Amino acid sequence: MEAFCIAVALVGLMYFAYRGWSIILIAPLFAGIAALASTFGVLPTYTELYMTRMAEYVKTYYPVFLFGAVFARLMEKGGLAAAVAGKIVEVLGEKRAVLAVLLGCGALTYGGLSVFVVAFVMYPFGAYVFRRADIPKRLLPAALWMGIFSFAMVSLPGTPQIQNIIPSSYFQTSTWAGPGIGIFASILFLAIGWGWVSFRAKRLQAAGEGYGTHTEGRKRREPKIKIPWYWAAFPLLMVIVINVVLSNPFHWAWGYHWSEDALAVFAPLHLTLLAEKVGKVSAIWSISVALIVSSVAAAWIGRKRFIVMDGFLAPINYGALSSAAAALNVASGYAFGCVLTTLPGFAPVTEGLIGLAQSFGPLVSAVVTTNIMCGITGSASGGLTIALSALGDQWMQMALAQGIPLEALHRIVAIASVGVDPVPHCGALVTLLAICGLTHSDSYGDIAICMALKFLVPYLCVIFFLLTGIC
Repeated sequence: MEAFCIAVALVGLMYFAYRGWSIILIAPLFAGIAALASTFGVLPTYTELYMTRMAEYVKTYYPVFLFGAVFARLMEKGGLAAAVAGKIVEVLGEKRAVLAVLLGCGALTYGGLSVFVVAFVMYPFGAYVFRRADIPKRLLPAALWMGIFSFAMVSLPGTPQIQNIIPSSYFQTSTWAGPGIGIFASILFLAIGWGWVSFRAKRLQAAGEGYGTHTEGRKRREPKIKIPWYWAAFPLLMVIVINVVLSNPFHWAWGYHWSEDALAVFAPLHLTLLAEKVGKVSAIWSISVALIVSSVAAAWIGRKRFIVMDGFLAPINYGALSSAAAALNVASGYAFGCVLTTLPGFAPVTEGLIGLAQSFGPLVSAVVTTNIMCGITGSASGGLTIALSALGDQWMQMALAQGIPLEALHRIVAIASVGVDPVPHCGALVTLLAICGLTHSDSYGDIAICMALKFLVPYLCVIFFLLTGIC
């Protein structure tokens, strides 16, 4: 009965999320259903387990959501994001339309913009170059997905996206962990996106299919003030530089370190959610400072547009409010997964995954487990956090015992989080299709092929590390 209730809760959450219900509402309800047949009790599970895990996630990662959303909104409304994207499209042109979309998305994502903001900003540019090149529009979601939700989000060293920050709080690594593996994976992700979408475009064009007749919607009135692309790219560069200086991944290069005694003053307070070591929160501190400083720079560079429009307050407030909804969405999925993995009925699955780690090593176990959790939740960050909460300590101990650097484990588990993330009920996928004005039946086939191909990337990264020893 416990296993049956867990299965019902999983299927129910996936179905209702696919139907558009807010996960903030349905996640605790289905967590209660999962606990119906357990000894835990429904209400104790909700208040003491679900809400505790939810608070834990918000406490740790909300600063990234908050400052990231404000920075992204300032970049968007100030015209800076559009200036950078437009320059990339202009340089590469219509003959390299697919590559232009991939690199444009990658530049904005790696620069620290919210992935959803990147989708909104890059869609009109992608539609423009696809129309000029007469590439079928139904291929555009696959190109956008591979540009936003792959190499720039999880594998490029130093990326400020949450999926790269989450492992750092478990392994006390920096966001620059595993640069060799990350670059290798980035090349594979880029080759998959560019290769498949280009191949499909040629096949469909040869069959007589072009961009098609699509209504792009009414264009918004924008101020005529233009931002030079090099000034627009400056805040993006600041995020990267400040983050690398403060996170100090290359200890031989400079001497900056966060004080190991910074948390000692709180010890007498016996705070439940207090981090044990600075290493668990230093990555959050580094990226938070980088985003705050870069937001000030973005506001200054785009100040003329803000003055003409609604001023600074409206976009800042919008970013702050939207960050709360985004954080609660992910935290709700994380708390739901924590409930499932803690219930006694889930123990056989956990034991099987631990057995996999003992048989094939922590890296393979991390890839398999993360893919399972991300597929269940339809969220890379949510599934990644659940996997690390369930087995992160075991993987870390096994890795240290086998001489595997935690930096390699960090990078591989982050890459694994995007193996099967675009499942049909994935909220980000549904949003992307809505932005493009397309449906699952129009575009999901090509997205599924890309998903099947990039599913292999983390396994290839494991092989790459084992053969070369490059981390």
